[in-house]
Amino acid sequence: MTVIDMVAKEFHMNPKEVIKESISTYLHQKLSKVEADIFTIAKKHGVKDVFELDAKIKKGLISEKDSYDDYFALDNLEVERESIKKLLEKI
Repeated sequence: MTVIDMVAKEFHMNPKEVIKESISTYLHQKLSKVEADIFTIAKKHGVKDVFELDAKIKKGLISEKDSYDDYFALDNLEVERESIKKLLEKI
């Protein structure tokens, strides 16, 4: 008997439902972490998203050198957030 089967039996659930709920919970937790990281970087630079950060860099309001790592991290986090949201829609 697998762990999934044991959990399903313990909670009187279908094993497929255990897997579905587990994945959903994982994705929600991952989304919360990604959104917290986005918030931290955005707040640091006083922006809402990577587009605002880019605009501030282009206007010279933020040093490109100082924000280089944050720019790419923020861009990657926003892409990851959208990917997670799309996966959650499919569940």
